[in-house]
Amino acid sequence: MIKTSPPSSPAAHTTGRSFNELPLSPAMLATLEQLEYRTMTPIQAASLPITLAGHDLIAQAKTGSGKTAAFALPLLTKLNPRHFGVQAMVLCPTRELADQVTQEMRRLARFVDNIKILALVGGSTMRPQADSLEHGAHIVVGTPGRIMDHIERGNLKLDALNTLVLDEADRMLDMGFYDDISFVVKQCPTRRQTLLFSATYPEGIAKLAQKFMINPQEVKLLEQHEGSKIRQRFYEIKHEDRLQAVSILLKHYRPVSTLAFCNTKQQCRDLVDILHAKGIHALTLNGDMEQRERDQVLIQFANRSCSVLVATDVAARGLDIAQLEAVINVDVTPDPEIHIHRIGRTGRADEEGWALSLCTAADMPRVANIARMMGIAPEWHTMDTLLNEKKGPLVPPMVTLQILGGRKEKIRPGDVLGALTGEAGFTREQVGKITVTDMSTYVAVARDIAREAVKRLSAGKVKGKTVKVRALED
Repeated sequence: MIKTSPPSSPAAHTTGRSFNELPLSPAMLATLEQLEYRTMTPIQAASLPITLAGHDLIAQAKTGSGKTAAFALPLLTKLNPRHFGVQAMVLCPTRELADQVTQEMRRLARFVDNIKILALVGGSTMRPQADSLEHGAHIVVGTPGRIMDHIERGNLKLDALNTLVLDEADRMLDMGFYDDISFVVKQCPTRRQTLLFSATYPEGIAKLAQKFMINPQEVKLLEQHEGSKIRQRFYEIKHEDRLQAVSILLKHYRPVSTLAFCNTKQQCRDLVDILHAKGIHALTLNGDMEQRERDQVLIQFANRSCSVLVATDVAARGLDIAQLEAVINVDVTPDPEIHIHRIGRTGRADEEGWALSLCTAADMPRVANIARMMGIAPEWHTMDTLLNEKKGPLVPPMVTLQILGGRKEKIRPGDVLGALTGEAGFTREQVGKITVTDMSTYVAVARDIAREAVKRLSAGKVKGKTVKVRALED
């Protein structure tokens, strides 16, 4: 069961508190002083009393919030420098973050002589890393795929591990690392402390916590939710203009990703037809779809290969999409709480978002209820201010490629990334999100290289095998 810190909890508000309040050794406090760690950041003040007391933790924290020290201090405190076995492990989504965390932890570990912290990441050969592990290390920091490789080869023994950290867990899930993380965590002793840091709370975080954590305490910082990052606008329209109005809003605001809510499945289908006729890449989600079809739609939308996802509230249940620029309420929902839930999917973490609602005269009582519950004065605009917009077509930046072969063929995200950036000759920046399912692997690539990427992947090999590849659009 997850215990949530109540909003009134002083830890959730406090900052500017001294590290001297914590049960840290004089040597550790002296190091913090030397490194000019004057006072705790909000995430440190909220989480360190919990983690130093030995509890599992789920913390909402983003890069730059001081989270590395928030997890490094408890694991360094527990470390036995005389035992040359891996006692702590930090999993990170990218090589860059793993290197950054390694450097910061080495600085914080200065107070004890001879603490060895090792980065285990892809992009460099296995042999030197295996040799370093053979000589012994206290802490390893790495990406899930590379850590998994070392475990499978017998290079990395985790029987002495007492602390596991999942850093930027939402990004690791986003990049398709759930199975790799599961494999790695299963190799860890069950008696350990697990700390999970994530900027957002997608469904997979709760799944990870349930599976791998023991009564985790939860820290969500109130500071990150103060002031609305969601800009709401209401447009009065005639009922028969409702669906055409959506394409006008899209062409004016030009969001990369939009979630459009309709109250009925039929209206979802009609809207997708209209958007297609206007040259807008749109897909729909509905309760009649098979899971495989639903997964394909969500993959394309989440990796920015589709501009608009049209859905009912039921179909969109549990959906959490990173970097969602806009929500359009094609219909005003009769339930104000559902309206709040709909628009809360945009403006997450550091992002800002638009919430645009189309309203007929008959919808006015519903809008009044929403305004009352949210404590806002609705900001009204007219469609005619948007009608003269002459802008080019709205085209998503990425295209999804489907590779036949997935987990059952032991394909991992790193294999696909390696094939595209190695033999195929593309850059890391041209490759987006990679999702591996049981039978297929999906990879987003920049639109301008999509055709060439299909050609080169089909002509080359993934994990030593020739694969069939197709783009999931015309």
